[in-house]
Amino acid sequence: MVKALSIIAVLSCMINLPSAGQKVISIWEATPPSNKAHQVEETREVSPWGGAKVLSGVSIPEIWFYKCQSKKACPAVIICPGGGYAKQAYEHEGTEVAQWLNQLGINAFVLKYRLPDEETSTNPTYVPLMDAQRAIQYVKTFATKLNVDENKVGIMGFSAGGHLAASCTNLTDPVDPALGDAPIKPDFSILLYPVISMKDELTHVGSRNNLMGNKPSDQLVNKFSMEEQVSDQTPITFICHAKDDQAVVVRNTEAYAAALMEHNIPAEVHILESGGHGFGMRQDSPAFIWTELLKQWLKQSVLTD
Repeated sequence: MVKALSIIAVLSCMINLPSAGQKVISIWEATPPSNKAHQVEETREVSPWGGAKVLSGVSIPEIWFYKCQSKKACPAVIICPGGGYAKQAYEHEGTEVAQWLNQLGINAFVLKYRLPDEETSTNPTYVPLMDAQRAIQYVKTFATKLNVDENKVGIMGFSAGGHLAASCTNLTDPVDPALGDAPIKPDFSILLYPVISMKDELTHVGSRNNLMGNKPSDQLVNKFSMEEQVSDQTPITFICHAKDDQAVVVRNTEAYAAALMEHNIPAEVHILESGGHGFGMRQDSPAFIWTELLKQWLKQSVLTD
């Protein structure tokens, strides 16, 4: 079994921050697996494309915990912001989503996952997935302390974060021995304008190159093409994508939805007429209706006794 942290250790790695109940939790006990000494610095900046607040140079993973106010154990969602596996749009695809989920009675954890970089990791392709698996494992292991229903821990992702969420949903073998054999599989998934495929005709090239390099093997491409990895064990799924997305073509979602249907996985799929890419929590977007659609799905599929 994976080595469990003591309750004292859990409390000591929670650091109160000034924003709306947020706590920062280190998900690994010591140096994260596959990390190596480096000079890369983590930075926060405003992206020139759309003005999103983004993180780059991430090599120390953590989860930012936003706790719902209910006294009973609540469902939880681990949120993976997008950014092409080069950055992470931690606000409109992260913290703002977490605060919205809290209003529905859901515990939320924004995952600051390691970005694939040969300078910071000995296994760059797999460190984002390793961190997502560990985040699921951590929340399930300490469900009682975190006021979480351990049978309702889902994962949510936007764009490349959607690819990470789908990978965590379908690639359920531990990618590092440090994970042990405690549960690492989410109970449901939520995907927003997700990168699904790594195949030439569908993929977002930047995400693929950042994750796997410029010349990945056919085997690696197939492994990280999530339309090829759906199985009868894939959990229930919600997906939303806009037809006019010019960055991650909607055929990614269509291919994944077809695979889910083939395996009889309950899924709710919404293809919106407009909204482009990266709409996240931007209320002025015509795609902001996704929040109401997801709210209804959560009430029917997750927020049930």
